[in-house]
Order: sequence, then C-alpha cells, then structure tokens
Amino acid sequence: MVIFTTLFLVMKTQLLSKRRSMTATAMLATLLPLLDDLSRDLPQTEHYRRLLLALRGCLPCDALALLRLEGEQLVPVAVLGLSPDTLGRRFKVAEHPRLAALLASSGATRFAANCGLPDPYDGLVESTPGRLQVHDCLGCALYIDNRPWGLLTLDSLDPARFGHIDLPSLEAFTRLAAATVKACERMSSLTRQAEDERRLAETWRQAAHCVPSQELIGNSEAHQHLVKEIELVAGSHLAVLISGETGVGKELVAQAIHRQSARWNNPLISLNCAALPEALVESELFGHVRGAFSGATGARGGKFELADGGTLFLDEIGELPLSVQAKLLRVLQNGQLQRLGSDREQRVDVRIIAATNRDLAEEVRAGRFRADLYHRLSAYPLRVPALRERGRDVLLLAGYFLEQGRARLQLHSLGLTPDAREVLLAYDWPGNVRELEHLIGRAMLRTRTRGTPTMPLQLSAADLGLTTVLSPIGIAAQIPERDHSHDGLREAVDAYQRQLIETLLQRNNGNLSATARTLQIDRGNLHRLTRRLGLAVQSKPNYLPDIPG
Repeated sequence: MVIFTTLFLVMKTQLLSKRRSMTATAMLATLLPLLDDLSRDLPQTEHYRRLLLALRGCLPCDALALLRLEGEQLVPVAVLGLSPDTLGRRFKVAEHPRLAALLASSGATRFAANCGLPDPYDGLVESTPGRLQVHDCLGCALYIDNRPWGLLTLDSLDPARFGHIDLPSLEAFTRLAAATVKACERMSSLTRQAEDERRLAETWRQAAHCVPSQELIGNSEAHQHLVKEIELVAGSHLAVLISGETGVGKELVAQAIHRQSARWNNPLISLNCAALPEALVESELFGHVRGAFSGATGARGGKFELADGGTLFLDEIGELPLSVQAKLLRVLQNGQLQRLGSDREQRVDVRIIAATNRDLAEEVRAGRFRADLYHRLSAYPLRVPALRERGRDVLLLAGYFLEQGRARLQLHSLGLTPDAREVLLAYDWPGNVRELEHLIGRAMLRTRTRGTPTMPLQLSAADLGLTTVLSPIGIAAQIPERDHSHDGLREAVDAYQRQLIETLLQRNNGNLSATARTLQIDRGNLHRLTRRLGLAVQSKPNYLPDIPG
C-alpha cells in the first residue's frame, strides 16, 4: 500500500507542476497504466519494458535503456530501440565516462551532440547499424532508499531533440521509475532476497581468493527452466549429475549449484577425470601416504579431503576407470575414505556434483560404467540445453563476449551488423557456448584494426566466417524426394520419418542416443518409433534394469 501511495504522490507532483511540456490529461493517460501493471502478475522484465514504453510516450526518443548497478558495472535489464545483444553486455562504469557522470549527478544530465565523451551506445542504436551517428543523449540516476539503483538513458537521432526538454520532467519520471522498480523488487520472494545475500557474500569470497565471478546469461524458456532446476536442487544435499554437449557450460552450472547451496562458504573443488593418467586418479581423489608408490616422497591429501564440508565437482565422470569407480562408490555410500597406501579410514562430508557429455546410461549397458555408481551420482539428473535450443540467447551471449573483448582490446565501440545477428541465430552451434566465445574472439582479433575513435567496429557475417552446420530440418532438405501421390497421409508421414531417421542414424554411426538428441525427442520414444517403422537398429545386450536415456 505504501508503494502505491508513493506512486500516486509522484504522479500528483508531476501533474501539478507548471513547467511541463505535456498536458495533465496526456500525462495521466500515459502514466496510469503503470499503476494497473503493478497489480498484474507479470515477469519483472515485462514490468521494466512497459516502464520504458511509458517513458517514450512522455519523452519521444529513438532508444531507451534501464540499467541496474551491480557492483562496479551496469547491467541492462530492459531496452527499446537498441540492438538485442545490448542485454548481454556488462558496462563497467570506470570504462564509460558518460555512465559514470550520470551516476555521479543528482539530477538529469544531457550530453549534447558535440560532447567529446564516448557514447556507450555508439553502433547499438538499431536505426544506425554499422556507423557512428551523431545523436542527442539524456540520462538520470535512479535512487531507491537514498541509494543508487541504476540509470535511465534516452537517445535520439535528432541532435536537437533534447535541447529544449524540461529536465525536471525526466527527474519526476525517474522518481516514478524508482518507485516502480521498488514495487517490483518488493514483490520478489524472500528466497530471492536470501539468494542475493549469498551471492554478495560469495562475490566477496571469490574476490578475496582472486577467483573471477561468472554468471549464467539467457532469457529463453530452456535457460529459465535450467535456472529453476538449479534453484530447486541447490538447497538439497542430493548428488547432481549434469549432462550436456561439450561447451554448454556444465562447470558454470556446477558453480551456480554450489553458490546457492548451504555449503557456499566452504570450498568448491574441481577435478577433470579425463585430464589425469589412470595411475594418478586414485591419488588425486583420495590422497596418498609417503612411500605409497614410486615418487611419493611425502603424504598428500586428495580432492575429497580438500572439499570436506563443501562440494566436489567431478568433470567428465564418464572417463573414470572402472577400478576407481568402485572406490568412489564406497566413499559416496559411507563417507569414509583411505589414502592410497594407508589402512586408516577417515570420514569426509562432501557433496558430489558430476558432469559428463557421454550417455552414461548407454555406458552402463556397454559395461563401461558401474550401474550402482550411475544411480548414486544421478540422484538429481540435470541436463544443460544446447545453444541451438536456446533461441535468441545466442545474441545475449554474443553481446556479453563482445563487451568483454571491447574492454580487453581497448576499442571504442563493438557491435554486430544485422546480417551477423541473422547468421548467429541460424547456425547450429555444435561447439555450443564455448564455440561462440572463441568465434567472437577470433573475429575481433581479425577486424580490430578497422575500429577508430570516430567509427565503431561492427562485426559482419563475413567477419564471423561461419560454416553452416545442418539442423534436422536442413538434413531433411537433402533427402531425395519420392512419389507420395498414391500414399495416404499416414503412409506419407511414416515414409518421411523413416527416411529422416535412417539418414541421421547413418550420420551418427548407429548411435540411437545421439540421433534422439538431434531430433530433440526422448531416446525411448525414438526406439519405439524405429520398431513401429520397421527400422533395423542394432540392439545391445542389456543385463541391467532399463535406464532412461
């Protein structure tokens, strides 16, 4: 109730002022929908987008942005008229003097067209891709409870658009925006507030250990589902098995689970099971005593001891030798381990998070992975979606990598042309997020000499140099057509499915799980479909209970 009263008073102040460029009726018609929106169950991002739409109704302009201050950087939470990759960027205040000036000012600030300070949005205004356009800029800091929350920025391609604007109009709207933001944040759950506190503490702990903080970026439905799954399992003590293709960010997911767990203030220890010779894996996990093997000149604790009270992340768990799998299972079952060469047992309290890009269920059937260890590790299976399943998240991630590269290469401005955005969205991303990061890095290195203080660097589709990787639709397009004129609908659909599945099975060397992932269907459903269609799929002996693939 206090929040709605605050909004009403802000609007009343706005309407009673004698120095306004809009009529009271027009202002009221523009601002009243914001009050209605606050009573609706809308995502926070949608509240912010409607706030910008209302501002554009009051103060016409070509681009707007609402940015939240997080530590020493500004994070865009809503934009209008700016390139979609803007949402993935992180603007470090120290590197953008205009944004720093807005945060330092107590009121609205205008940067005229002849202002010498670099504009963080050069090349990002959608009306001007690929060139530096002189434009008018305006902005104001948002304060909540007398503390800076972030910024509202406006840009116009008309250099004189803001020359005669009444700055108090923007300041009054900024107070309304601050009240709206506060209302949205109050409506957030107590769980989120507790998570914010844990994240701040974790950020402090990481800074103390010089560990860079990383975040999961994305707005797609698949990404949001993953985030919810992380929040759900993080608070439990269950072991988590993270699966997904190479390069999707499984280690980042493990870090997020640990960061949001009750063990966040204890260590997260990582071990890549594929990077060690078989003879050293046991020592790395459980430690050894002096003389345990040739070269063991002293006692040494293993990863389990280092992670005691915290989390142990076992990456590429599918590469673990069978001999070590049995000993790992024993530790997971009773929490006791023995150093290599020692008879003394010691107890450890460790949460296990494992990751693999293999189909472990298939590995179990093939006898390369223990079924009992598989079930112990997969108490909560978590699949990280491939980048091609995340839609426009690729643009947000590209913006994040571009802003990192811009700062690292000391470039004035760095963006994507419309054709570059189109090819990023059309590409199949077999290497996922890691491939995107490397591709953006290569393109920046090859083209950085083109960027000048007066001309922003824009990466084009040619600069990215992508080679098309066909999706199932693309593969289907290559299948020779046959005459279906005498077939009914069911027969024609079956024939198409049969041809598509046969083609994919050939490309995947008969691997049913890989084919199911390409088709984005469940492995069991694909197996039943192949039997119905009369396709010969080589079956493997299965002496174990059926394990979902």
